Amino acid sequence: MSNLRRPFQIIRGNVRVYLVLNAVVYGLLLIGMGAGLLFPELNAARVASLEEDGTADLVTALLENVWLFTMVILAVNVLRVCLLTIVLPSMIVPFAGLAFFAYQAFIVGVTLAPVEEGLGVGMIPHSLTILIELQAYVLVMLGAYLLGKAWLRPGTVGARNRRQGYVQGLRQVGWLGLPALALLIIGAVYEAFSIIYLLPLLLAG
Repeated sequence: MSNLRRPFQIIRGNVRVYLVLNAVVYGLLLIGMGAGLLFPELNAARVASLEEDGTADLVTALLENVWLFTMVILAVNVLRVCLLTIVLPSMIVPFAGLAFFAYQAFIVGVTLAPVEEGLGVGMIPHSLTILIELQAYVLVMLGAYLLGKAWLRPGTVGARNRRQGYVQGLRQVGWLGLPALALLIIGAVYEAFSIIYLLPLLLAG
């Protein structure tokens, strides 16, 4: 039970940073959506990019199998977003992943801007997906922040040198990764089922 409480102890111990990261991530998403609405050409460019790189075709092909769609969503969110965008850059340059994902949050907002008729209805179920998945990314970002802090200032985690601080920081990333993974699993299941089953009902109505 003490192990299960550890991630929440880390969050409580860094609640101000956690709240700031929430404000930054959700704020940049909303700013991106606003930019997409004010400048529809930005949204059009993002949609065209997804079509050109095959992402749109892949999603269409996966709509026939809800569980395969779920696994692909989870793999993309864990591997591409959490590991490649947030964690790995922060393991090389302190806090680098925070900047990378901040930019990504803005771009996602631009992409999701409901510039066409009917897209606003689609955002109703997808808003819960956004809430769940972004919260998972905030937890990973908190871990990346704590990694950088422990790396540069090892005394803050009781370490004697930067090498020990780095290891301590990675441990905190791992602990915060547990609830983040749980949220991403929930988010992937909900996203797949809402897109395949719920969204068509809303659009039909």
